[in-house]
Amino acid sequence: MKVTFPHMGHAWICLSAMLEYLGVSVVVPPPSSKRTLTLGVKHGPEFACLPLKLNLGNFIEAREAGADTVLMAGGCGPCRFGYYAQVEHAILEDLGHHYRLVVMEPPQRHIGELLAKIKYVTGQSSWWQVVQGIRFGYCKARAVDELEMAAHRLRPREAVPGATSAAFKDALRVVVQAGRPADMPAAVARAREIMAAVAVEARPVLRVGIVGEIYTLLEPFANLDIERRLGELGVEVDRSIYLSEWINDHLFLGLLRNMRSRRAACRAAAPYLNHCVGGHGQETVGSTVLYARAGYDGVIQLLPFTCMPEIVAHSILPRLDIPTLTLTMDEQSGEAGLVTRLEAFVDLLEQRGKRRVSLPAAAPA
Repeated sequence: MKVTFPHMGHAWICLSAMLEYLGVSVVVPPPSSKRTLTLGVKHGPEFACLPLKLNLGNFIEAREAGADTVLMAGGCGPCRFGYYAQVEHAILEDLGHHYRLVVMEPPQRHIGELLAKIKYVTGQSSWWQVVQGIRFGYCKARAVDELEMAAHRLRPREAVPGATSAAFKDALRVVVQAGRPADMPAAVARAREIMAAVAVEARPVLRVGIVGEIYTLLEPFANLDIERRLGELGVEVDRSIYLSEWINDHLFLGLLRNMRSRRAACRAAAPYLNHCVGGHGQETVGSTVLYARAGYDGVIQLLPFTCMPEIVAHSILPRLDIPTLTLTMDEQSGEAGLVTRLEAFVDLLEQRGKRRVSLPAAAPA
């Protein structure tokens, strides 16, 4: 059995670490590219959103590399993502790519459901080995998220353009090469040293929160590497969802308490949207409220074209007290258009900040 999975940012690092630790042969698809998207657009439904098309392209390319089993997340609710595993499997069967499909549904009652599904994939692994494998993969997810957060802080302040991206690539390689749980402390320490070596300058920066649908948030190819582009424009970004947070909320059922949770965003969203609309629509509204309270300069919403939950959220964002920019991503999205809109939004935020500074202080009541 050779297992593959779709790309979603750096999720491949923790997935491959967990599976290989448990003795499973892993085929990591090539990084998502124009060829990946072309394959997905060619064989996927035209009305489907961007994640389905890129996932489909990932699976076709992984099949070419010898994969025979697909590990795919499931879901429920108004978002169509919960159907995608079955739809993609049917399309692949029609194309002659015969995969064994394993759908990782979010646990409904307890984390034991997740353990049972992973044990099913790994075969002879003991329950203790499965627990250790999950911990190993999760440790890598936490390490990668820490490096991404460091890159977000450093990039708008770097003294040498491109230094942060180069350091991040080197630090990521160190984390990837950690082959056992015992190797992780030294790998994380070394990765931190690499990021800390980036020379920075003290300069004012804008702070922008990025909210929206998780796939377009995490996958650089889907969002045209928006975090790097904003950093190079002098913007410090923060994502409303990081991979380890998503794992804790949806797979561990919030078992870990020492980290940011979707519950805070849902509470903040309640005056505007007090029920789930599928996907991350409610969290998008709540996270925007939280960014406004924290004094961020603006918020960018990312969503794939036709994403119903994010369309609902988009209708609410103008009511919140913070400048917002909504970017809809599909196979027609281009670099030039994105850069133009980002530059205009950053300029707007800079001018808005100058106006606030130049206004006289209000007289005390």
